[in-house]
Formats: sequence, structure tokens, C-alpha cells
Amino acid sequence: TETLLMFAARREHLDKVIRPALKAGNWVLCDRFTDATYAYQSGGSGVPWEGVQLLEQWVHGGFQPDMSVLLDVPADTGRERSRHARLPDRFEQEERAFHERVRQAYLRRAHEQPQRIRVIDANTGISQVHKALEDLVLNICK
Repeated sequence: TETLLMFAARREHLDKVIRPALKAGNWVLCDRFTDATYAYQSGGSGVPWEGVQLLEQWVHGGFQPDMSVLLDVPADTGRERSRHARLPDRFEQEERAFHERVRQAYLRRAHEQPQRIRVIDANTGISQVHKALEDLVLNICK
């Protein structure tokens, strides 16, 4: 049910926000997209990977972001950082094993689509992560 709701919301977001903005010549930046569904619903919660693929094809109709950025850290580091940022949501309250499965699913997705998904080691300092992101954006603008 959760996976279907994610895709229903994504379809609406595509139709009402993303596609019109792209048609108008604007850039679109999302903090989550279907890679997150592979990670959280498939990797974390066990929804079959192939089922997410079928829904992605049906809902997206071939649409993919030009680039996705994965800020990669070990599961324990990510959990620790999120504790200091805000009140934990339902996903952040999951056990360590869930978060490790999520990370592995993100890395699998990046391995399957290296031309689109850029992995940045976010286990470094903020300035190094900022520099890596800046380099990616500057390369897009060339």
C-alpha cells in the first residue's frame, strides 16, 4: 500500500509540477524521487525490486531524472546525524538493519545506473561534500 501511495503521489508531482516546469525551461531539484522508493520500500521494507520496476515504468512512462546524487554514509552515521537534525519520522525510527538495507539498495541502484546516479562520500567534512556537489553542478553548466 505504501509503495502504491508513493507512486500515486509521484505521478501527481510529475504531472502538476515537474513536467510543466521542465516544459517552461526550468531546472527541477527534488530531494527524493523513485531511487528512494527502491531504497526504502524495496530495500528497507522488502517490496520486490521487480514490482517497483514495473510501477516505475507504468507511472514514469520512461521519465528519469538527468542526474541523481547519493550522499553516501554508513547507516549508523546517517542515523546519528538525523537524530540531531529533527524529530525522527517513521523511517528514521526503524532499526539499524532497516537502514543498512536502505543504504545497500541505494548503492545497488547507483551500480545499475552509474551514468545517472553520482555517489558522493558524505562521510567526509561538510566542505568536502560541498566541493563535490559544486563540481557536479559546474560540470552540468558547461
